[in-house]
Amino acid sequence: MDARLERRYREDVRAKLSEEFGYKNVHQVPSLTKIVVNIGLGEATQNPKLLDNAVEELSLITGQKPVVRRARKSVANFKLREGQAIGTMVTLRGERMWDFLDRLVNVALPRVRDFKGVSTKAFDGRGNYTLGIREQIIFPEIDYDKVERITGLNVTVCTTAQTDAEAKSLLSHLGMPFPS
Repeated sequence: MDARLERRYREDVRAKLSEEFGYKNVHQVPSLTKIVVNIGLGEATQNPKLLDNAVEELSLITGQKPVVRRARKSVANFKLREGQAIGTMVTLRGERMWDFLDRLVNVALPRVRDFKGVSTKAFDGRGNYTLGIREQIIFPEIDYDKVERITGLNVTVCTTAQTDAEAKSLLSHLGMPFPS
């Protein structure tokens, strides 16, 4: 069973992008390759229980078990030792990626307080888009009463687009709420 957003991409968005940018081949049309969701917790060096909560919440949000990321080198000013757990991340591909993007765009982002759209300046020059979310509680999977600490997360949407204009057009056709 295809994800709803993936079906919409195949039926509508591909044709619109081909028309807009003049692609001659279906394989030239940009698409999504992966979505990386990351929670960085520098405070986990003092309180390891924060990392356990972040892993649990990220697995609820994405539907996939996250990987615990460790420090690559020691930094004395941050009281950080090499190998200490400092964050968690998930790489989503395939159906989970499409489902997550659908829930992010249609359910989670409208729940942000004073939401006026996402920034158009967060493209990296190669067609990838990174979105910072300040509160994990905008996702309906998170039980607000069980949250001990509000944490933010980064969502990076990787596409096959060659330019930022192509990526912006792709994401806006998929429903990403860029301001007008």
